[in-house]
Amino acid sequence: MKKIYFLFLLLVCVSITLSAQLVYKDVAGIFYSRCTGCHHLNGGAPFSMMNYSEIYPWASWIQTDLNTGKMPPWPPDTTYTRFLHERIITQTEKNDILNWISGGVQKGDTTLAPVAPVYTKHKLKGTPDLILKMPAFPSNATTADVYNCFAIPTGLTVDRILRAYEIVPNNPGLIHHTVVKVDTTGTVNSNLSGGCFNEPGDFGIGGYAPGTPPVIFSGQAPLKIGIRIKAGSKLISQQHYPAGSGGLIDSTEIRLYFYPVGTTGVRPVYANTFLTNWLMSIPANTVKTYTAQYPTSGTLTTAISIYATSPHAHKVNKSMLVYGFRASPLDTIPLIHIPNWDFEWQGMYVHKNMVKIPAGYKLGSKHIYDNTTNNPNNPNNPPQLVSAGTSTTNEMLFDSFQWMYYQTGDENIDIGNLLGGDSLLLSANGPAISAETITSYVYPNPLCESGTLIVTNEQVANCTLKLFDIYGKEVSMDVIRKADAFIIHRGNLPSGIYFYTLHSGKVLGEGKIVLLPE
Repeated sequence: MKKIYFLFLLLVCVSITLSAQLVYKDVAGIFYSRCTGCHHLNGGAPFSMMNYSEIYPWASWIQTDLNTGKMPPWPPDTTYTRFLHERIITQTEKNDILNWISGGVQKGDTTLAPVAPVYTKHKLKGTPDLILKMPAFPSNATTADVYNCFAIPTGLTVDRILRAYEIVPNNPGLIHHTVVKVDTTGTVNSNLSGGCFNEPGDFGIGGYAPGTPPVIFSGQAPLKIGIRIKAGSKLISQQHYPAGSGGLIDSTEIRLYFYPVGTTGVRPVYANTFLTNWLMSIPANTVKTYTAQYPTSGTLTTAISIYATSPHAHKVNKSMLVYGFRASPLDTIPLIHIPNWDFEWQGMYVHKNMVKIPAGYKLGSKHIYDNTTNNPNNPNNPPQLVSAGTSTTNEMLFDSFQWMYYQTGDENIDIGNLLGGDSLLLSANGPAISAETITSYVYPNPLCESGTLIVTNEQVANCTLKLFDIYGKEVSMDVIRKADAFIIHRGNLPSGIYFYTLHSGKVLGEGKIVLLPE
């Protein structure tokens, strides 16, 4: 009888281990942390992925986009440089979803799934100091993409220093992207012709694309920074509407948070497009490389710190590489590499640590343009001559930066840690997830011999894991720390319910593990 009971338990454990990947509750946490930032109601994505019923019809689509690397959309090469707010998925998480789909998209008991995040319209705390709202405007993009520039007076009577901002479209599905610049003269007028390809203004402050988080500049030592906006300025908001959106109403809102009037000790952040090339000519059926340097002659006379990098091109562009360099002796400083450029996904990428470009160096850029039928994004079929210009039918090499004059130690400042606990931050990945909470899940759960504890919004290397029984006594479990997960083995622990905690500085997380009888 004991042998039969032992075999029964063994079969139960084997069955749970083999089928754990195939139940929705075991992959729900991955969808929440990696997908729903865009894929929720009014999140800008074409469909929501907040529960099993919403995900099931799109399983084949999800499988294809995961296999091709199209989703999650994160163009920068993470082996070249790393950035904040990366929309990436670990190989373990990817395998889990693919195994679940190939196993039949099994529903299981959805009540056992983690609690779904709750997304709200705004992601920053408190009341903005200034809210600028575009007048309701019906899209004029009927048969082709259009670019409209709205000039919005700030009404500022004194200079203010921008600490954070959030761009909130009333209709996220309508907006391809928004670029915001400052007109310090206050004289620029709106251009709603649909052909405002090169937005006017003296300098840019950033923009919006689906999935883009709010912009927060650190307001505390060792990095207290911001952008000065002069009294009487206008904000120029370039709105890109896609073809076929004609008649849909846009009334995008720009929510601005300033330092208090009279605040001192704020380092200025500058925004410039240092790297351009307006001499490009790409004949049909050719692949050509174009470059740019800054300064065009000589080198930087003063060291600078690169805070964020934003390369830009159009649809014939294939890849781009941006870097700092010294010609002799040769030295290269990586900034960003996008091996497969996608015009639909672009942004201002904030470096995890500022990148020092010393005096005596230059900024450099190399873009490769594929004007052949091998380029699926080529807007012309058959290919045609493409020249430099501001229209989407032209091409651009237009690489921008947010930067500061270098101060000793800039490159050692952990920007992510400074911003992670910022008082303005409502959520690191959706308002339901506190910036002070590590999110995680375990699969299989319940488990027999071993399982995997996935941490979704913190580096595993930064986490301390502890395990407790139901009486609060700390117990031991064999743990192997991987790059993106903890592999846990029960060792000699008896069956029952256990609780775990994760610590990363002041940031905490917790969860439950159920051990089945051996």
